[in-house]
Amino acid sequence: MRVLVTGGAGYIGSVVAAQLIETGHEVTILDDLSTGHADAVPHGAHFVKGTLRDCCAEVLQDGIDAVLHFAAKSLVGESVADPAKYWSGNLGATLTLLEAMRVLKVRNIVFSSTAAVYGEPERIPIAESDPTRPTSPYGASKLAIDTTLTEFARLYGFAPVSLRYFNVAGARRTANGTWLGERHNQETHLIPNVLKAAIEQTPVQVFGTDYPTPDGTCVRDYIHVTDLADAHLRALDARQSGRHRIYNLGSEAGFSVREVIEVCREVTGIDIATEETGRRPGDPAVLVASSERIKADLGWHAERDLRAMAADAWEFTQARR
Repeated sequence: MRVLVTGGAGYIGSVVAAQLIETGHEVTILDDLSTGHADAVPHGAHFVKGTLRDCCAEVLQDGIDAVLHFAAKSLVGESVADPAKYWSGNLGATLTLLEAMRVLKVRNIVFSSTAAVYGEPERIPIAESDPTRPTSPYGASKLAIDTTLTEFARLYGFAPVSLRYFNVAGARRTANGTWLGERHNQETHLIPNVLKAAIEQTPVQVFGTDYPTPDGTCVRDYIHVTDLADAHLRALDARQSGRHRIYNLGSEAGFSVREVIEVCREVTGIDIATEETGRRPGDPAVLVASSERIKADLGWHAERDLRAMAADAWEFTQARR
């Protein structure tokens, strides 16, 4: 199958693209490198530098059978400060992609959605049938894309699958021995920030220690990026014309901030210091996914544990030094 991976020079997109290539797919990557990295483009992929608005129709004309759509703006805080950037960069750009797909009769798409569409959950674990009440323009823009995909399935026979990630972590060694992992210009994720603190011998900030959780810190559901890639390949094979499938991706287990830091201490062998500070506005106490639907439909489940995520992320960090 010939697959277009938008945002394939980014963290998750590059890992999924590498796994697609290793399983025999022909991969074209479209990325403007605004947040991605040219050296993250996996060996064997055809790379096109450009934006969805400028290039997607031209790229789709080259015999593309399916799209895996990762290209997006993804910083919650930035979305609050500049919501128009997120409505334009996420929803607007995706509408351009979907219209080009409609015209060129490319109906298969797997969309990188997010747990941010749920906002403050009413219950744990969170199921796909639970209310969607995003608390940021980022989450709202992703939910709007999900809604659009439902309509394109109904009206035009698209076969979309939305995968709602919880906290993605870890790194992946490719077939040629190189590592692909997280290296955002503005890093907001816990594990890479903890590992950075280990290297720089600086304390990790712990935002809030008075939550109603066993140790007082926030609890989150983590998933290894390789397990995430496997879910995308399964979703690509499970598409169904006229039906929009939506799946949560998580491990169904929660780990507190303190637990994550302790695992990173064990993996690195470094006594990572912490600095406790107040809660951040809008941080729920607990976010854990139910992945029962994707288990039942696609036979997928998370295989790699938190230690594997931290260990692989540490290997990637060391390889980059």
